[in-house]
Amino acid sequence: MADNAENTDKTELFGLGLDSAMNNFIEYKPSNESYWRSIILFGQNVASYKFALAQALIEISSKEKIFVRLDELAEPYVLNILKHLQVTDKQSTSRTSRFLDACRAFNENDITRDKLIAETVRRGFANVIDAFHIVNQSPIPTKFFIDERASANGIRITDELFKLKETPQFANFPLETEARWRLVETAWSVGVSAKMLEVKHDEKAELMFIETRGKHRINITSSRDALNGYQKGKCFYCFADISIESRSADLAEVDHFFPHTLVNANLNINLNGIWNLVLACQNCNRGAGGKSARIPHLKYLERLHTRNSFLIDSLHPLRETLIQQTGNSETVRQRFLQEQYNVALSVLLHTWQPQYENEAAF
Repeated sequence: MADNAENTDKTELFGLGLDSAMNNFIEYKPSNESYWRSIILFGQNVASYKFALAQALIEISSKEKIFVRLDELAEPYVLNILKHLQVTDKQSTSRTSRFLDACRAFNENDITRDKLIAETVRRGFANVIDAFHIVNQSPIPTKFFIDERASANGIRITDELFKLKETPQFANFPLETEARWRLVETAWSVGVSAKMLEVKHDEKAELMFIETRGKHRINITSSRDALNGYQKGKCFYCFADISIESRSADLAEVDHFFPHTLVNANLNINLNGIWNLVLACQNCNRGAGGKSARIPHLKYLERLHTRNSFLIDSLHPLRETLIQQTGNSETVRQRFLQEQYNVALSVLLHTWQPQYENEAAF
């Protein structure tokens, strides 16, 4: 109980001193996986083309082709855009796009497949190939392809993409990209200020959703898919590899950092807020010696703040949702978490930590 009393009486805020969560995300453990995720999670988006290109590269990597002509790249690229247009017509912040108009025309059977591919080659890659590796206004040091449009009308796949394909995390990337895409396009389609848009969590369905002004619910994406990239595909507590594939034996579980059992104490804590949701391996969440309904040790509070900072450094709507839930400055957000910790620990008393942790990922 002595350790618990010390935690309860602690009033000094934990410190991170992060200049940029995005830089911390990359620099903590530079890897191909971190660089890929920085492109998807932290890149600025004025259109959904970067997501479509990422999905196309994932598909193409399985074919082991080193050089890919634009007409070969065009098909998997545009098929992803066509699929999203059928769900959400808003795929760009621009008012007009001749390329997107061609995609819409194909979905309405007004143009042929050959014409669509030709339009994709002509207009679809105008900016996205140049911008793909740009994060925070600068190119990342790792390149997953080389632009050879000027000399050979195509791109050359690098060893880094093929190496990425061999990692345990590769299977998670399509789901993470899809989740990010859905979050971005949903924010665009609703047509309200990001600051007025709150992403909510359905605990039973494990889905993220929003409600429009008319209280109409729009399901966005799986909570697992949306959160996994920001934890680098690792269990929040022990840093073991986790999966977000539904049939995987290592399927991650959505855990409430502050246990959901606290709802019975009638505390003023939004336990289902995104700020409180983390992904854990099955062993840490409910295995023998797992967390169950205990409070994680104080050191994990700083880790939660780090993870939330990753989310805030990404663009809306998760950024704005986290700010709404936890505060509009670093100091306020730290104080918010510390206050929740002190209140929760005064009720549940006992802290928990895994018996073993793998090498830290963030």
